[in-house]
Parts: sequence; C-alpha cells; structure tokens
Amino acid sequence: MKKITLSTFLILLCAQFTHAEKTPAQDQQQAALAQNQTTTIRIDNRPAIMGLWGMEIPTNKKCTEYYNFRGNNEVIVNSAKEWSTGLYDYQPSTETKEKSPALLMQIKYENNEMDCSGRQEDQSGEVSQYFVRWKDQNTINFCATDGVDKCFAVLHRVQP
Repeated sequence: MKKITLSTFLILLCAQFTHAEKTPAQDQQQAALAQNQTTTIRIDNRPAIMGLWGMEIPTNKKCTEYYNFRGNNEVIVNSAKEWSTGLYDYQPSTETKEKSPALLMQIKYENNEMDCSGRQEDQSGEVSQYFVRWKDQNTINFCATDGVDKCFAVLHRVQP
C-alpha cells in the first residue's frame, strides 16, 4: 500500500511540474494578449465653431436662424420653414490678432421654403465665404471681409 501511495504521489508531483513550465510560445501569446488589452487613447481636435449657433433676424425678432456645425464638416441650417444641408470648412488663422478665421460653406440640398427674412430662394450649390470674428467663446460675427466694419450677422452659441 505504501508503494501505491508513494508512486501516486510521485506521478502527481511530476504532472504538476510539467504543467507549470511555460513554453516561449505561451509567453509570447500571453504578452500579445496583454498588449491587446491595453487601452488606447485617441485625441481628436475639433473646430472651435463646431456646435449649434443661433442668429436673430433684425427684421423678425420672433424667428431665429440656426447653424449646426457638425462632425465630418457637415452643416445644417434651419431658418423658419427652410432647411439646408451642406459642407463647411473652418480655417483658423495662425495670426489670431491680425487675421480672422475663414469659414467656407457649400449648400448641397435645400427644401426651397420661406426663411426667417421672408425670402424663398433655392441656394443649392451655392458656396459662401465668411470671416469669423470671435467676440467671446459663445458669440461670433460673420463678416464679408477681414475688416471689422463689414460684419453683418451675430451668432450666439446655443447651450445644451
């Protein structure tokens, strides 16, 4: 009986040592698994103009024209019953004190309904360029030229 117990003990002991040893392939597999579990942090810069902006129409205080600058350079404009979609390109200036950022917008689709100013015209395909003057982080002016005296619209950021 002692021989059977001793031999069983030795077999179990040997079996444990053979399973405890790792091969280099197993080590590489565990390292690859640990590397895949590492969290990757990705930082995306987005244009400062991104978000929802509202512009009151001076001749119609009851109506607000909205500009929603979204990701992937998409813009949606809503003015009363008019809806437009298109693309925008916001080009910040490296010389922030001397030169205003530029904003290009191209309207791809418009439903050709009446807007806040009472006009109804199809603007599909139109390309517009504005200069953006930042009053503060929540207020911008759209300007026809880079000069301060040619600004024609004030937009306020719509807070969530």
